[in-house]
Amino acid sequence: MKRMKVTQPPMGWNSWDCYGASVNEEQLKGNADYMAKYLKEFGWEYIVCDIQWSEPKAESTAYHNFTELEMDEYSRLIPAVNRFPSAADGNGFKAIADYCHSLGLKFGIHIMRGIPRQAVHRNTKILGTDKTARDIAQQFSVCPWNTDMYGVDPHKEGAQEYYNSIFELYASWGVDFIKCDDIADTKFKPNDPYSAREEIELMRNAMNNCGRDMVFSLSPGPAPVAEAEHLKAHADMWRITDDFWDQWDLLYDMFWRCNTWQEHVAECSWPDCDMLPIGKIALYEEHDGKRGRYTRFTKPEQVTMMTLWSIFRSPLIMGGEMRDNDEFTLSLMTNKAVLDMHKNSCKAHELYRKETENGGDIAWVSQGKDCKYLALFNTADEERELKFDLTEILMPGKVYDLYELWGGESFTAADEFKVNIEPHGAKLYKIK
Repeated sequence: MKRMKVTQPPMGWNSWDCYGASVNEEQLKGNADYMAKYLKEFGWEYIVCDIQWSEPKAESTAYHNFTELEMDEYSRLIPAVNRFPSAADGNGFKAIADYCHSLGLKFGIHIMRGIPRQAVHRNTKILGTDKTARDIAQQFSVCPWNTDMYGVDPHKEGAQEYYNSIFELYASWGVDFIKCDDIADTKFKPNDPYSAREEIELMRNAMNNCGRDMVFSLSPGPAPVAEAEHLKAHADMWRITDDFWDQWDLLYDMFWRCNTWQEHVAECSWPDCDMLPIGKIALYEEHDGKRGRYTRFTKPEQVTMMTLWSIFRSPLIMGGEMRDNDEFTLSLMTNKAVLDMHKNSCKAHELYRKETENGGDIAWVSQGKDCKYLALFNTADEERELKFDLTEILMPGKVYDLYELWGGESFTAADEFKVNIEPHGAKLYKIK
């Protein structure tokens, strides 16, 4: 089976930012209903169940160290039935995947690199071989923030068969998207930042031969840019950051990350800025007597985030509880002109970055089918007037039509124009 070509950056929803480790069947299906009704026509299609779906006791964002997980006889984790009732009798996620497919959507799951520790401790079987979990585990290869798994020794007989067996299981459920965690970061492995390269290869091989097309996403990041060619050869998208949350300093830092990765954005090659923490998130937390909170990003900061993610062409994975979207959040996700740029533009790059004591301005440009796109960002803490010289990207002496994609303003300009931009805000232009 040939590898699926992921020709556009994936767009969807992931349960982590709103439900942490505790998402359940009703919440997955409810968000699928919302996506099908309000977002599918704009290209949003993936519903992704994040971490700990095999843990019966999951109740928040917290991990329960060395907790009991639901697992089959072949060392493969399966959904916790108390949270996903349709998984009873060995059905796994098939019913939920089928439900998403019936709505014209696709379904994905989070997995951790490796093999369950409880499989190793119980010495359970591996499907398709006479080897056991204990035969292939690397007991010293562990995740520093989650106790569920041991790494797999890629040189041991039975290692490829183990990964074959889990991807064949996911294919039988109808899974379309795999987010693999503890596999693409440098933060916790400074001496060997890409130590899981051979496990990535085992998974890619298993995915290519499982009989179903799937998107392969690597987390948490930051993935090492020195390994860009290996990442492009084996994954479809990979995180270029640690977990991203609704803090201006993290958003400001993303300009540098996108600049670092800009030359590697292409078909089947999608550096990932992480989920969009917009709308209502953190539903396991208490805020003013209520569960959850709306994003701490200001509206201009949300526009900046959507503009940068879209012109850079990062995957767009929404993190909030979509059923609680307000009009502004929905408007960010349904701007056809912005999403057309996200799907179809190319050659995005940072044109300049000007820093001052009070903040600065950053410009990104990309090429459309019959136009250019220009994004101007005000990173200062106060509103500022920015001037842009069109001759930096276009022929001088001509008059051009400019359309601002968020506010809808249209005007003509020759050689240069000026614009006022709110603190931490952005303007995005289509120029013809």
